[in-house]
Amino acid sequence: MDWSTHYPKFVATPDDVSEAQSIAQDAGSQCVRPMLKEVEVADIGCGFGGLLIALAPRLPNTLMVGMEIRTQVTEFVQDRIEALRQQHSEQGNYQNIACLRANTMKFLPNFFRKHQLTKIFLCFPDPHFKARKHKARIVSTTLNSEYAYVLRPGGTVYTITDVEDLHSWMVKHFDAHPLFERVSKEEEQRDECVELMKIETEEGKKVERNSGNKFVACFRRLEDPPWVE
Repeated sequence: MDWSTHYPKFVATPDDVSEAQSIAQDAGSQCVRPMLKEVEVADIGCGFGGLLIALAPRLPNTLMVGMEIRTQVTEFVQDRIEALRQQHSEQGNYQNIACLRANTMKFLPNFFRKHQLTKIFLCFPDPHFKARKHKARIVSTTLNSEYAYVLRPGGTVYTITDVEDLHSWMVKHFDAHPLFERVSKEEEQRDECVELMKIETEEGKKVERNSGNKFVACFRRLEDPPWVE
């Protein structure tokens, strides 16, 4: 994956090429333009980009990407990020976020190498209420294995929804996966990202206006089990 057009300020200069090439080699990637950093955070189904934009100044040295399947919404977020970059050009803010149109349910491993990410956000996903549509939910046994593949040990999957049935579904499937364990409520309360997830996403703000409930669950990626010959 060539990220250079999405994060131009993190493209290597000639003086940085040796460091950037080592990053590319670690990633197993033939970069057209070597990067100084890898993407570490993915907001899957990022909507209108509220969480990305809130995270950008808090994690200024971390590259983050929003992934959205709707073309017009993706273009809106891309334009929004570009406008913020121009408004804050002197400070160099918002250079660490980008948005891609992507169907992550089909192609997530095409974007990231094994153990590349430190955080994955699944914020207010489509609940697909009808039983025959549950297979389209963004959390499942198969998809959780893909999240485990791209997430490094110690990394976190963040989930939030206003639908209790979907919350129970996500907890059930992550609890059943051997490479995830649920983060304690105490840890959740100490994690700034959890609070931002509640208040900065557009869906979260709508739920707040309607005095709805928000159900949060976070899951830590465990170490891979030892290989048994």
